[in-house]
Amino acid sequence: MTDDRGACDGPWHRRHRLAVDVMIAAAFVLLDTGTTLAGATWWPDQPGTLAWVMLGVQALACASLAVRRSAPLTVIGVLGAFTLAVTLLVSPAGVLTPAHQGGVWAPLATMLAAYGPLFYQHNRRTAYLALAAFTLVVMRPWEPSVTNMTIGLLRTAVGPLLALYFDARRRLMQALVERAERAERERHLLAEQARTEERARLAGEMHDVVTHRVSLMVLQAGALRVTAPDEATRQAAEDLRAAGCQALEELRDLVGILRTAPEGDRTPSVAGFADLVAESVAVGIPTELTEEGDPALASPVVGRTAYHVLREALTNVRKHAPGARVRVRVEYGNAQVRLTVHNTPPIGGPRSALAGTGSGLGIAHLRQRMELVHGRLRAEPCSDGGFSVEATLPGFVPTAESEV
Repeated sequence: MTDDRGACDGPWHRRHRLAVDVMIAAAFVLLDTGTTLAGATWWPDQPGTLAWVMLGVQALACASLAVRRSAPLTVIGVLGAFTLAVTLLVSPAGVLTPAHQGGVWAPLATMLAAYGPLFYQHNRRTAYLALAAFTLVVMRPWEPSVTNMTIGLLRTAVGPLLALYFDARRRLMQALVERAERAERERHLLAEQARTEERARLAGEMHDVVTHRVSLMVLQAGALRVTAPDEATRQAAEDLRAAGCQALEELRDLVGILRTAPEGDRTPSVAGFADLVAESVAVGIPTELTEEGDPALASPVVGRTAYHVLREALTNVRKHAPGARVRVRVEYGNAQVRLTVHNTPPIGGPRSALAGTGSGLGIAHLRQRMELVHGRLRAEPCSDGGFSVEATLPGFVPTAESEV
């Protein structure tokens, strides 16, 4: 029932939840031990061996909060068993005599423990039954006391109420995110439909208008060839007629292309990174590729854009930084994909034969591609004399391929 989406890209406390829970458990161990020794709960005036043993057991019971996410019912069971044991030792066993009679024997850790079952447990019915039993143990209704029963009820009720609130809030946020993604996909599909309809309209216009005019030109050229008084005019008319027929054939092909849905960009996606790196190694440029996360998190258009960035960056290294070593690092997250290409300083000068090729607009074109997917591109020299290209792209950009 927990939601770990974005755990790899969130703040520290979300990326290290177990460490946070261990620190919380340690804090409650110290808190409950201190309040017990201060005489606020079941601690006797003259503590004996049993009291010290139970104090150690209480510390272990509070330490179970470290697994409150993975085993919330276990934590409830451990703290409930400890509270019941203390209650029975006080009465009817009478072997433990608290300094202040009639207090609440449950540790303060029960407040946080009661939060877990409703927030982390899948089976709500089991969670409610466990919390009901836990509440009875903490309240001790067989020893009626308005104060103790009220405090006990608050300790076990506040946590579940907060859990219900935060769980409802989490579900609402998930529903809003899903609705936004669905609206984005629908908007994209509507745009695709509009483009398809416009292509069909343009094809119809070309067929109805241009084809008609060119056909008239061909017919007139054919008539001129028959009625021309001299051979030169007849030959020119035949050439004009042949060119018109060829134009009609090409126009017919173009109309067919417009009426056919485009096949899309066939540029390789993130699966082609290894091939690009292998190509660079094959031409003598030491290149190292490191990938973190799941490549499936990158949507098709994001993967192709990242492929363009990597290809352009490696091409520039071959042109302008001969002898350099290249490190390629790709981080796949739920929220974004980050590609970093860093090359060391070149050993020699740029190869003039390669450096002079190209339009010089590679980075500018990459920036345009990045703007289309709402990404960011940073390309700049580094302090070590090398060059770095860093592209940060959103993890998901809806396309027709994403709906398959």
